[in-house]
Amino acid sequence: MILLKANRDVLLKPIQQIAGIVERRHTLPILSNILIQKKGTQISFIATDIEIQISAALTNETTTDETSLTVSARKFLDILRALPTNDELTLSIQATNRLVIQQGRTKFSLQTLSADEFPTILAQAEIKKHLKITEQQLKSVINLTAFAMAQQDIRYYLNGMLFVFEPGLMRSVTTDGHRLAYAQCVLASQKEQTSETNEVIIPRKAINELQKILDDTDNEIDIYVGTNQVSFSFRNINIISKLIEGKFPDYQRVVPTKHSKHFIIDRELLAGALQRAAILTTDKFKGVRVILSTDQLRISSTNAEQEEAQEDLAVTYSGEPLDIGFNVQYLIDVLTNIKVTDIKLSLEDQNSSALVSADAIENYRYVVMPMRI
Repeated sequence: MILLKANRDVLLKPIQQIAGIVERRHTLPILSNILIQKKGTQISFIATDIEIQISAALTNETTTDETSLTVSARKFLDILRALPTNDELTLSIQATNRLVIQQGRTKFSLQTLSADEFPTILAQAEIKKHLKITEQQLKSVINLTAFAMAQQDIRYYLNGMLFVFEPGLMRSVTTDGHRLAYAQCVLASQKEQTSETNEVIIPRKAINELQKILDDTDNEIDIYVGTNQVSFSFRNINIISKLIEGKFPDYQRVVPTKHSKHFIIDRELLAGALQRAAILTTDKFKGVRVILSTDQLRISSTNAEQEEAQEDLAVTYSGEPLDIGFNVQYLIDVLTNIKVTDIKLSLEDQNSSALVSADAIENYRYVVMPMRI
């Protein structure tokens, strides 16, 4: 049975979109496979790790038969990448339940497993909230905050991104306990079951996959929030993710509002100075000193070998001087991920967190705790 006839790139794209969540090693062998389903003229490709599921679909009018099977995701993807770009290929099933990929004189025959064993995640029937957002909007708020997510923290609710849905607004918040990133966007259209505020924590892995797949376009995404899952539907793609249960920290209390020391500086200029100072730091100690005085910002670092880096930057500032330490990587991360010309840095004293914001990005906040040096 012929499943599909298409140019290699047409088939490669949906496989690349879903293959990122497939684990190389898994206790269930079937989870290293992707599910291929053909219903009428539509062929769907589905991958899951039980917590997250991504599906991508193609329309192909080769045949209208219905069938389903699973095949190794890695082998399938590697074969498609290795085939010539512009030539048509044929995807078919042999009587021995082998998946055959043929392009010209090249032919691969892959082992399959029954689709009945594949653990698909069903979308929840009960939807608490349905809203629409553009790909560009969602990608922007994710990019502005994703880098501050915790990694394998025992406080499991930090290993993801908090989304706050309010009438007409969506916020994304992340923290690892040492820093916090907050972004907000206005929704042009919204379909709601209720007008109440909903908060959900989406796992890190699902956020990472969204970052890879989203484009900078005005294509609309439908977001459906259920009791313990969320789904994103756009273009030919559907992503379903289980939610992280737990109480996210009160981010509004963390963001400082009464800092008295402020200055504006070129983002790339500051990032360059920090990256140079970071050369003399170590993996165990990433501390740099930020010394603020009249019209000058000094960045300095030292290490156990008594080596020192120092750089002075001109800023417009006339307040009291301040000498404060930070993890240099936390500052570099935010400067790398906010694509603006100038940033505003607000400080108070040696024991107070710093606030990074930018006039060019409305309602964006990045808070970083100081460190002793």
